[in-house]
Amino acid sequence: MAENKQKIQWHPAFAAALEMELLENKDDLEFEREHNLNRKPLLIDCLVIKKKNDVVIKNEIGKFFRKYNLIEYKSARDSLSIDDVAKTQGYAHLYKAYGESINAVKFDEVTVTLIRESKPIGLFKYFEENKYAVSNPGKGIYYIESGLKFPAQIIVGKELTHEDHEWFNLLSDKVTKQEMARAIEYSRKVRSKNERELIDAIFEVSALANKNIVEELKMGDENMCQALMEIMKPEIEEVVNKAVNTAVLQERRETTERVTERVTEHAIRVAVEMLRGLNLGNAEIKEALQKNYNLSEEEALSYLQ
Repeated sequence: MAENKQKIQWHPAFAAALEMELLENKDDLEFEREHNLNRKPLLIDCLVIKKKNDVVIKNEIGKFFRKYNLIEYKSARDSLSIDDVAKTQGYAHLYKAYGESINAVKFDEVTVTLIRESKPIGLFKYFEENKYAVSNPGKGIYYIESGLKFPAQIIVGKELTHEDHEWFNLLSDKVTKQEMARAIEYSRKVRSKNERELIDAIFEVSALANKNIVEELKMGDENMCQALMEIMKPEIEEVVNKAVNTAVLQERRETTERVTERVTEHAIRVAVEMLRGLNLGNAEIKEALQKNYNLSEEEALSYLQ
């Protein structure tokens, strides 16, 4: 179980969760998953959010933002030390230095945010011993007000108010049954394509990290398996698209019908493997296959052998 958790890709889900957190101001913000400084090999490996001037962000994490905001996420297994703080400050210096023209990015327009699930005790001890001024304007939010060139805040996921930060709550391997169920119920009502894709990215990671919770929920909800199929749809489609390209290249002489049939079979087997990885039983998987691929009961059962 520990090995599986180490392989979970938390960062894409974090970027999606932060975008969901700031959804109310989506038109005022521009997200960059990474920032190329145009002078290889310099690449800032953190999220950059650009905010429109004179816009006040409603979300309490975003209140700290200025025009250019660099965000570094640390999973539960990552450390967060003064050296990590120094690295993100270095990113901020590079971001400022490589603007489109001289002083295009001003010092007072840049902020740095570091986010981690649990509080980095050693780092806060360092701040105290070295007389850094640290304030705590809200639960789980800490401003480093002196000692750094660029304004910085540290967000401690565990300390955030759960009701106000549900999407960050899912970026953990300790999600409660109530939190998961509430998020799934919300996702079923979403109609926006962009918002749906963000939620799916969060769920793909959270479901893998909390298989026991998923198992409990599907036992009490007959629609749980269908919801999981919808959540994993982008990942399944990606595998299917790769299979289509491979099939077309390798077997040009086969009829389009036959290629489509083989790709569909591949997609179904991928879906079965994913659902079994989430500890779903044959009955639930069979029902999901019948609904999503228009299979008869006999055809669905043949994929479970």
